[in-house]
Amino acid sequence: MNKILSFLIIVTFLSFSCNNANTQKTQKQFSEWDLAKQIEDRLIAPVFPDKIVNILDYGAQPDGITNNSEAFQNAIKECAETGGGVVLVPKGTYLTGPIHLENNINLHLEEGAEILFSAVPSDYYPLVHTSYEGLELMNYSPLIYAYQKKNIAVTGSGVLNGQAGNDSWWPWCGKDTYGWEKGMPSQKDSLNLPRLMDMAENGIPIKDRIFGDGHFLRPSFFEPIECEDVFLQGVKIVNAPFWVIHPSKCTNVIIDGVTVESHGPNNDGCDPEYSKNVIIKNCTFNTGDDCIAIKAGRDTEGRRVGIKSENVIVKNCNMIDGHGGVVIGSEMSAGVQNVFVENCTMNSPNLDRAIRIKTNSRRGGFVDGVYVRNVEIGQVKEAVLKVNMFYATYSNQTGEFIPSIQNISLENINVKNGGHFGILAKGYAESPIKNITFNKVSIEKVDKAFSLENVENLILIDTYINGELMQSPQ
Repeated sequence: MNKILSFLIIVTFLSFSCNNANTQKTQKQFSEWDLAKQIEDRLIAPVFPDKIVNILDYGAQPDGITNNSEAFQNAIKECAETGGGVVLVPKGTYLTGPIHLENNINLHLEEGAEILFSAVPSDYYPLVHTSYEGLELMNYSPLIYAYQKKNIAVTGSGVLNGQAGNDSWWPWCGKDTYGWEKGMPSQKDSLNLPRLMDMAENGIPIKDRIFGDGHFLRPSFFEPIECEDVFLQGVKIVNAPFWVIHPSKCTNVIIDGVTVESHGPNNDGCDPEYSKNVIIKNCTFNTGDDCIAIKAGRDTEGRRVGIKSENVIVKNCNMIDGHGGVVIGSEMSAGVQNVFVENCTMNSPNLDRAIRIKTNSRRGGFVDGVYVRNVEIGQVKEAVLKVNMFYATYSNQTGEFIPSIQNISLENINVKNGGHFGILAKGYAESPIKNITFNKVSIEKVDKAFSLENVENLILIDTYINGELMQSPQ
């Protein structure tokens, strides 16, 4: 009996060991990129009823002069009330105020169609629940807006023209390069953006954060808030007042084949915020600010909302001008997790960085998992990878919320001119930047390979900078 018992114990132990080894092997074989594929496979473009509503049937005039706000509104309303479908914008030029999408609506622009959005601020009343630099408020309606809707889209081959410039919207930023002159009002005045910041810090209800006329906070271009199944495809967006594509608190977002050309202030190309399961693919960004900037709320407001941005995929995109190619922050107080970038090109003397993470001790927040592969970089000004925990803008940004950043991987990256630094990274002694990996990275020319402060576990594999094989720091 003792021999039998001993035999059974040995068999059980070996069986457990074998199963444990198989589990470890399975976990090891499942890579971050397997997760990216799972996310992408789950993202399916919304389907709309087979019904077409033509805005011309609602009195729209394609003359570029007549204000067609009522025609857009009535076409969308009737289409939605009868179950949804395609609201068709035929070839021609259509002036309008803001367009509000409803459930199951696909706003489709035929080739040769252009929507001109009014540059008159009062046309963007009534005020709606919107967002400005990571802070929610009641403000001018975004140019294209949806609030708590499902199954919405803007598609086609046409142009969305915000008509912003140095004579409209842009001077409000308070910079002379965008038409502002001394003595003119701007967002920086005490009753405008600083007041909104104070309201957010003090937890004033959003319904009581009333701005609009006289406060000079510009509207976003395309902004779905708290929406599910959002689809933006094919269109070209030009001359935006502010952030261009800003899905906030959204789930399942597909942005495919969109071109953004807008060089105004804060003209970020695409800013997913508090959003989950987002893919940005086959797009071109030529912008006055970050090409793509993943956000998650600002300071106390972001921590109060507490919705991290996660599962964001960027693939097959072309970044031209911009402050950064793919950026996280600076509004990231609720945290960002699982960002994947692959098969992109980045190249311009006016592109400052390729991959950038920016936060500070007022923002706080965390970044965990930024995976980049198969990227061709022609030229950037400052750095291939910049990670900065001391980012500052507007005023003193020192606080008590020390951020954490970890698990950044760049693989199979070819760079012709990296500017000043291959990696420029600055962390805190009490919260170092952890686990940066360069694998098969080639930077043909750069002033300095690295500038590192409080970086822990930098791993360099088959990485060449200025023709030299780099060794991981000890």
